[in-house]
Amino acid sequence: MNILAFFAHPDDETILAGGTLALLAQNGAQVHYLCATRGEGGETGEPPVCTVEELGQVREQELVCAVGALEGRSLTFLGYTDPRIGEDAQLYPYTEDVTFLAGQIAASIRQFNIDLVISHGSNGEYGHPAHKISFQAALAAVMSFGEQGPALVSIAANYPEHPLPLLANVDDRANMVIDITAALEQKTKAAMCHRTQHALFVRRASQKAGRQLSVPEVLIHEESLHFAYPSHTIVQYQWLNQNLGQWNIQSSG
Repeated sequence: MNILAFFAHPDDETILAGGTLALLAQNGAQVHYLCATRGEGGETGEPPVCTVEELGQVREQELVCAVGALEGRSLTFLGYTDPRIGEDAQLYPYTEDVTFLAGQIAASIRQFNIDLVISHGSNGEYGHPAHKISFQAALAAVMSFGEQGPALVSIAANYPEHPLPLLANVDDRANMVIDITAALEQKTKAAMCHRTQHALFVRRASQKAGRQLSVPEVLIHEESLHFAYPSHTIVQYQWLNQNLGQWNIQSSG
């Protein structure tokens, strides 16, 4: 099984789906990573790991480290620039051209003979416009191949008692909920690669807990998938069912 993991920024792959991606690699999948930006618009860490000017280069190397920890087969950057966060924490997409972005994703699908694409959810998890446009472009890319093309699976799907409901895509019903305990060590190693983002990872949970938490403490042990396209059970979904040891909470039909 050849899989393309397409995400907007470095660290999205790990925090949102790192355990699943590691499990897929453990079960023989060739997981190729495609990242739209180098995360130039993100945080530099507390205390800063680098300057703002150095952030893109540093986060690129962080993702190289994380993909290695997750046993990825390859890593490609599309070269978009991640916009800086605006006033009142305003977030922005890295492009408005869904058609061109879809064409770039389609090129990677052809290059690596992809069977399955894994990407952001339709709601952009917490509503991030860069995540939303990534999903839209991934869907357009997959649909352009017709019935013989790859399937699309989105991450952070919604289900009752989701451990991080603020990250769940409310319109994407979970078809699979996966216990990633067997890959938690790899997910943790990948998360530790993203040093510039550690303060961000733990901030909300630390505030809620009333004490400073570590990165390993905030990583969730369950991840969820939504069968985005096509919606019915096909060979790619059957392969996921057989290889991820999942707990199915919804019908895939």
